[in-house]
This record gives sequence, C-alpha cells and structure tokens, in this order.
Amino acid sequence: MVRNAICAAGFFCLLVLSSQTAMAQFGRMNGNVKGEDGKPLANAVIAIDREDIRGHYEVKTDKNGRFFHAGLPLGKFSVSVMRDGKKFFSLGGIQTRVSDPAVVDIDLQQEKMRTQAQAEGIAIPQGGAGASTKLTEEQMAAIEKAAKEREEAIQKRQALTGKFDSAMQAMKDKNFDQAISEFQAAAEVDPTQDVVFAQLGEAYSGKALQSKVSAEKKELYDKSSEAYQKALGLKPDDASYHNNYALALANNGKLEEARGELQKAAQLDPPNAGRYYFNLGAVLVNTNHMQEASDAFRKATEADPNFADAYYHLAVSLTGMASVDPATGQVKPVAGTVEALQKYIQLAPTGPNADAAKGLLETMTGAVTTQVGNPNAGKGGRGR
Repeated sequence: MVRNAICAAGFFCLLVLSSQTAMAQFGRMNGNVKGEDGKPLANAVIAIDREDIRGHYEVKTDKNGRFFHAGLPLGKFSVSVMRDGKKFFSLGGIQTRVSDPAVVDIDLQQEKMRTQAQAEGIAIPQGGAGASTKLTEEQMAAIEKAAKEREEAIQKRQALTGKFDSAMQAMKDKNFDQAISEFQAAAEVDPTQDVVFAQLGEAYSGKALQSKVSAEKKELYDKSSEAYQKALGLKPDDASYHNNYALALANNGKLEEARGELQKAAQLDPPNAGRYYFNLGAVLVNTNHMQEASDAFRKATEADPNFADAYYHLAVSLTGMASVDPATGQVKPVAGTVEALQKYIQLAPTGPNADAAKGLLETMTGAVTTQVGNPNAGKGGRGR
C-alpha cells in the first residue's frame, strides 16, 4: 500500500510538472554612447532592430550616455544612433543571450576619425560585433595630422584661386599694377604653380608696353623674363612659355636669346612653329630690326607654307631693303620680295592686306599676278 501510494504521488508530480506552461526567454542589452565631441551623448534615441526577423525597439540614453533594454528576444540585432529621425550611425551583428547582457559601446568621435582615416587612406582595423577597435594615440595623431593638412590644402587652394582670378580680371582690365600684385601674392601662397609665374611675366610685359620711359621698360622686361624663367623651371616643356619669354627678351633687345627660345618653342611644338617665328618677326619689326625680322618671317613660311600673313610681312620687311636704279629710276626689290607678295595674293586674295600687296607688287613689277589659290587657306593676325 505504501509503495502504491508513493508511485501515485510520483505520478501526480509528473502531471503537475507537465502541466506548467513554458516561460519565454529574453535577452538584455546595455551600452554607452559618446558624441562627436567625446562627451557622453545624453537623451539620444537608440534604435534596436532585429536582423533575422522583423522587430524594432527604441530606448533613450540617460544623462551619462548609458542605455539599457531588458525585454529583447534572443537573436541578432543592429543598434543605431538616431538623429532627426534618421539613422546616423549603426553597428550590426549583435547577439542577445539569456545569460550575460549584450554590451554595445559607441564612440561617435572615434567613428568620425575612422571615416577621416579612410578618406586619407589610413588603414584602421574594425572591431567585432557591438564595438569598434579603439584607435591608438598614434592612429588618432596621424588622422588629425592628415585632416589638418587636407584643410590647409583646401584653404591654400581657395586663397590661390581667389588671388589668381582677381589678377586675371585685372589683366583683362589692363590694370597691370594690380595684376602684378595679385600674381605675386598667389606665388607666395603656392610657389609651385608655373601658370602663376607665366601670367606674372605677361603682366610685367603688359606694363612695359604701356611705359614711355626706356629705363622703366627695360626693368619691367627684365622682371618679365625672370618670371618666365621661374615658370620654365617648373614646366620646361611648355612651348608657349618659351614663346612668350622670347617676346620679352626681344622687346628688351636680347635678340640672340630670343631666337634660342623660339627655336625651343618650335622644337617642342612643331605644328605651331610658324606662329612662333611670326611673333618674333613682329617684335623685331617693332624694334626696327628689319633684317632679323625678315629672317623670322621666312622661317614662319618654311614652318607653315600656307601662313598667308607671314608671306605678306616677309615681303614688307624686304621692301625696306629694295634699291632704286639710278639710271631708270626703277625699284629693284630684294630677292624673294615679289615671290612673297604673289604667294600672299594666291593664299588670301580677299585678305586684309590684299590691296596693299597688289599695290606693292605693281610698284615693283608693273603688273599684278592674278592667280589665286584657296581663299580660305590664308591665316591672319598675330598669335601668342
């Protein structure tokens, strides 16, 4: 009887145990949040979202930047700091458990520096779920240095652009004193910009052309040449710099040096060699060096056989060397003069110098050759 009673009691206990409802299991989560200033982020909304199935929970940090949630189901979550209703920063792959709470620490200052590090190409290892690897003092110093250098570069670029644009506007207005001042200031901001020195050379040459005082003109052309030398020191393969440097030299009476620079320009940029020699010829005419000018214009025609204006100015420079037969009073042109005029008329029969060319040709030969070529083949104007 006793044994049966014991068995009956045991059976009753089993029935009682089996009738109990299984209890739900919940996980806990807590953490600390610091703002971008490195201080605890108080009263911030923290969004906790299930990653495996749908589920969204929210808590707020206290005055010390701490948050806690005790009623989370077991699973994987992402934790986000909210700002203006949007996720500002998130960490994922955080697993909740029955035993220990999941700890999530977020340092937005560290994350900001981590983003800067990525922008600067500095490799920073990532931490595991719920945390990021804390930056070392060396890493933080490297990031801060890179950010500072980048900010300084941006400020330098802005200052350089502002001064350069102001100088170019002054050049457009032919205010060469202001242009020189602005270009010099730009060169102080960044002395590695070849275009700044090249434009400074242009500004000095522009002011020299305005000057009526010989000594001042010479000084300005010397400064122009010095600026071009600096530009060429930074970019020696720029044909236009050699060309403009040559013009400054020629205007200053340094013809041999000018020829040397024009030769370099022509070698560096053969398609535009005719234009470079034409420019030299024009400067030599203005400085009353007609023989040298004719040599330059002849080189321009050799470099570009379809350069109409080069033929015309070659003829004009040679005309000054013509002689007059004392017996007949007839003009005796220098060899090549008539041919140059005929070539200009052929290339540019309706060009701006066509009537003058025909008049010169008639004076020298008593007739005008009317054979023409392609009326669009002629080139006019002075190029720089």
